[in-house]
Amino acid sequence: MQVFIFSFFVFYVVLLFVITGITSRKADNKTYFTGNRKSPWFVVAYGMIGSSLSGVTFMSVPGDVYTTQFTYFGVVLGYILGYIVIGCLLLPLYYKLNVTSVYEYLGQRIGKEAHKTGSVLFFVSRLLGSALRMYLVIFVLQVFVFDGWNIPIWLTSIVMIIIILLYTFKGGIKTVVWTDMLQTTFLLLALVITIVVIMKSMGGSFSELWQQMATAGKGGTDCRTVFNTDWHNNSYFLKQIIGGMFITIAMTGLDQDMMQKNLSCKSLRDSQRNMFSFTVILVIVNILFLTLGGMLLAFAQKNGIDLANMPTDRIYPEIAFNYLGKAGALVFVFGLISAGFSSADGTFTALTTTVCYDILRIENRYPDARKQMRVRRIVHVLISMLFLVVIIIASAHHNDALIRIIFMVASYTYGPLLGMFIFGMFTKREIPQGRRWLIPVIAVLIPSLCYVLSSHSVEWLWGYRFGYELLIVNGLLVFASLMAVSRKQLAVSR
Repeated sequence: MQVFIFSFFVFYVVLLFVITGITSRKADNKTYFTGNRKSPWFVVAYGMIGSSLSGVTFMSVPGDVYTTQFTYFGVVLGYILGYIVIGCLLLPLYYKLNVTSVYEYLGQRIGKEAHKTGSVLFFVSRLLGSALRMYLVIFVLQVFVFDGWNIPIWLTSIVMIIIILLYTFKGGIKTVVWTDMLQTTFLLLALVITIVVIMKSMGGSFSELWQQMATAGKGGTDCRTVFNTDWHNNSYFLKQIIGGMFITIAMTGLDQDMMQKNLSCKSLRDSQRNMFSFTVILVIVNILFLTLGGMLLAFAQKNGIDLANMPTDRIYPEIAFNYLGKAGALVFVFGLISAGFSSADGTFTALTTTVCYDILRIENRYPDARKQMRVRRIVHVLISMLFLVVIIIASAHHNDALIRIIFMVASYTYGPLLGMFIFGMFTKREIPQGRRWLIPVIAVLIPSLCYVLSSHSVEWLWGYRFGYELLIVNGLLVFASLMAVSRKQLAVSR
């Protein structure tokens, strides 16, 4: 089995490099950062499915059905609202300003301090979030494949990072847009084939499987429950919907990785087509993932598989590798690798763009295009090394469903971004030059206060537990703080 999986993995990597060779011909910095603004919108929309889902969705969403039922669908409903806001409000703004990095807006509207603060917040959040997503892929491959060959996880991690580094190194976002299309295809095939394999192995119809889900959740609960009506619970349906909306606005609309792909489209209209068609497909795919989670639980119940002490992240791989035969194991591996690569490759490019454009400002500092390219390549390599460091550290602390960890990291780091963008877009106030040093202070202080509030919310707020809505609280407090240190805009603008 291990040799079989490894052989197909090599075949998959070869396919990636074939696409890389085609898309990186005559590539320059404009190709790397913007794809020369020639990406077909339908290719971007399709490829973004893989980027949005990632290895976390691929494993944690089906596994989390065991403990949280189908309540994640509330977050998916919030996604729809969030993508509408992005398509109708943020994309027109970015195209109007003709930005390469979305944080250039903060510099133009509020000042360079906001520009730098926003880019650093994105850098930290995206580095941690994407590295954790990639770690999840490496962790599963390590447990089910490479441990059998006595290969240490650090070596597995190095090989994976080198592969991503090499195929994104030259073509950047142009290569990512097209490789993501391949990776989305493998991810969706894995999802559909796994569902078919489970149905065949269960020997019943889908309606029978649906009925069996009624007692397949943790402690015999009905895993099909969509709306949790207990407002104390962090899965309360209004929290999920509102939190999902703002998570989407922050983690997609204010995220250089996701927006860089949108901004590589030929026009605003094409970018909006991409966003809205992507939204429809993403909702359908998430429904399939939740359904897969219920089917996995019904399968485990029928086959006497004890899930009580099993981490939810391991439910899907355990069943795929040990109970679904070679076909189930193979499609799982391909789906997981595809999800991991499609999340990490765009991050390499986006973080490189943020460092080069927002922090180093290479276009102003280095007029020579060849010097800009050398700097960009050095940054790209350094980011891959940071990625590797985070993955190795994470390998010693994997004890929870990673989707919750990633969203909680986002709540603290994207909250200040949300607050700054709201301040810039919905007020006409400005922050005086002498007070702008407070912007990074606020961006650190408010998330720290939110952490304290979240940690003590049960005792301070009558049993209330924060979920994804912590992002909103964080953003609103940052917005209020910026309002407090600002003043009415002068008649002659800066």
